[in-house]
Amino acid sequence: MSRLDDAFALVAVDSVSRREAALAAVVEAKLRTNPALDVERVGDNVVGRTTGFHATRLLVAGHLDTVPGDASAASIVDDQLRGVGACDMKGSLAVMLELATDPTARSVEVTWLFYAREEIARGESGLLEIRELRPDLLDADVVVLAEPTGGAVEAGCQGTLRVGVTLQGKRAHTARPFTGRNAVHRLGTLLQKVSSYEPRSALIEGVTYVEQLQAVSVEGGVAPNVVPDVASCTLNHRVAPDRSLDQAVDWLTGFLGPALEEGDVVEVLDWAPSAPPSMTNDRLLQLVRLTNSSVRGKVGWTDVATFAEMGVAAANFGAGDPLLAHRSDEFVTLDELDEFARVLGEWLR
Repeated sequence: MSRLDDAFALVAVDSVSRREAALAAVVEAKLRTNPALDVERVGDNVVGRTTGFHATRLLVAGHLDTVPGDASAASIVDDQLRGVGACDMKGSLAVMLELATDPTARSVEVTWLFYAREEIARGESGLLEIRELRPDLLDADVVVLAEPTGGAVEAGCQGTLRVGVTLQGKRAHTARPFTGRNAVHRLGTLLQKVSSYEPRSALIEGVTYVEQLQAVSVEGGVAPNVVPDVASCTLNHRVAPDRSLDQAVDWLTGFLGPALEEGDVVEVLDWAPSAPPSMTNDRLLQLVRLTNSSVRGKVGWTDVATFAEMGVAAANFGAGDPLLAHRSDEFVTLDELDEFARVLGEWLR
């Protein structure tokens, strides 16, 4: 079987978040074919580890779940594997399994981590489940997270802040709106302020991160004949690694200030922390050299941040174009899988 066939076998297994059990069983069975690995399953997470006497341990991680989609629609067309999760990130998972079962001797210990529920709320993450129940399985000197990066190393990641903004008005009859104040109309001023945002760039350890701010939902209204007295919206802010949660909230509140009044509420709904680049780490610098590409800052949030919280240097590196992730026409190519296998294999050796 070719690498595309191996990846197709994974894409064809439905593993939308919270439904990873079947794919976890496939991964576990494959890892157990290598007698050099100690294999453990923690819930729907699977870990395979070499346990020799080498001083350095490298950890390669990937998530099993995908966003919603029809796994039965997977196909191979020419040298492309198409289907939900092909790019994010079952193509890379197939290469991980290939290398994990390769009997070639290495001068480092390797942990292969396949975890559940990455694509939904961070509190449900399988990685956090392992950290709570079996933190010893996550011991490592350096981590590579096989998120799609187009074959380059994407350093660190941005934090993601989700806030709810509630604006106050005064209820009235729509025939006599002058006796009230329309909170939905007030949203217009707030949304204009958000749409005027100009992204901030932060240069950290030679890596550039570009922040973003978007309104992602709005809500308001009482009845067709009532001037609404409350309206709300949800904002998503991508935060560079040089800002903490408090700093990000302070900036955002100040930015929105002209559209806010006494009684309005800005509430933090969710926060996933950022991660610094870690590009002073020799092992990660070696990985960069093998890719023959320059380092980029990770645009989205990834579990590199989780490992950063644990004090472990980590970076994103995987097959596939990150711009294709979560799209209905998601795909990964054979060339991308071959290059990922080449670089990761050399790095592990």
